[in-house]
Amino acid sequence: MPVHSGYSRRVQDDARARIEKLLARGESRMRQGMDPEQARESFEQALLVAREAGLEERVRPLVELRLADLERLARESPPPGAPAH
Repeated sequence: MPVHSGYSRRVQDDARARIEKLLARGESRMRQGMDPEQARESFEQALLVAREAGLEERVRPLVELRLADLERLARESPPPGAPAH
């Protein structure tokens, strides 16, 4: 029978908090128009933390959606130095 200690619950709670922080950081970077690679890095770190905590299946769909958003934004954005319309 598995033992669910307070320690393991705290570890998962800490992982959830880190995941939320990383996702929020990535979204903030997207909204602010920062380097897309910085946003991508935050999303991928969130997925890694989720994987290590056994939460990947719950987090992966959101991360995949955000990564797709980054790709879409990259296609829609004018190249650096291009005149605005």
